[in-house]
Amino acid sequence: MYSFKNDYSEGAHPRILQALSNTNLEQNEGYGQDHYTKAAIKLLKQKIGRYDIDIHLFSGGTQTNLTALSAFLRPHEAIIAPNTGHILVHETGAIEATGHKIISIEVADGKINPLHIKAALVTHSDEHMVKPKLVYISNPTEIGSIYTKDELEQLSRFCQTANLYLYIDGARLGSALCSVENDLQLSDLGILADAFYIGATKNGALLGEALVICRDSLKEDFRFHMKQKGALLAKGSILGIQFLELFQDGLYFELAKQANTMASVLKNGISTAGYTFLTPSSTNQLFPVLPNWLIKRLQEKYVFYVWENVDAEHSAIRLVTSWATREEIVLAFLKDLKLCHRLKS
Repeated sequence: MYSFKNDYSEGAHPRILQALSNTNLEQNEGYGQDHYTKAAIKLLKQKIGRYDIDIHLFSGGTQTNLTALSAFLRPHEAIIAPNTGHILVHETGAIEATGHKIISIEVADGKINPLHIKAALVTHSDEHMVKPKLVYISNPTEIGSIYTKDELEQLSRFCQTANLYLYIDGARLGSALCSVENDLQLSDLGILADAFYIGATKNGALLGEALVICRDSLKEDFRFHMKQKGALLAKGSILGIQFLELFQDGLYFELAKQANTMASVLKNGISTAGYTFLTPSSTNQLFPVLPNWLIKRLQEKYVFYVWENVDAEHSAIRLVTSWATREEIVLAFLKDLKLCHRLKS
């Protein structure tokens, strides 16, 4: 059985493990005060092109979102998010458990635009309702789509005009930035977002996310919030070592390109076999629509999520490739898909 369920099934890239092994017996300061973490943060600031930002390293995405959004908002303030947003669907109500309502926006492609936000503001107009204050997006989205530079610029301008924070969940940011359809640079995020994070757990690290806070008013006392939410790791150097290894010579982007390339091979093969997709994607998540009988046959050898029912006879599945996905596995999947198709025909 080979799993296409996610991009964190494997442990870590060998270079990450080697870097951790090489430093294993060193004594380091705790809670992110070690020289590896400081060097990684300095390097990330250089890559983003801003030295006036704050960067904090976390162990996982949900903890990053939980800590950041609860710290940024006052008790009566709320978040606007697409109905597919990770914080709305897949984080067990973590944000809402802190007392902040998430205003769900129905979208077709996973992406929010200024018209969506304006509609939410119109319907939340006075002190009898929560006050929208932060717009949450992810890039790529939960269904594999990405934001263009123009789309993100429009969102950023609208949020500034409406006095809203713009926050970008970057759990799979590497995949978005390395998409063949992408026109954004990492440095653009440092200008257009009030805060965003760079995900590494799903791109070759054992664990790790780097939260980047760009707006000055959101920086104060942030480490207090981290400590309160259990996010200050005693062995924080483990995170710093990994980010230093990922970004010192472009390994982060190489791994994301590998995942995207394998997804592209899958996409082309599935299309050639005559099947369509629930949603367009140029990243490492694909959502092909297949007959239910074919899905059952493929599940005999492969593990993946059945995403949603399309009709009585068809469902969309989710296939996710990773930095470690081998081409022979992808080709074997396509061979099995085509073989099952011919046998049924």
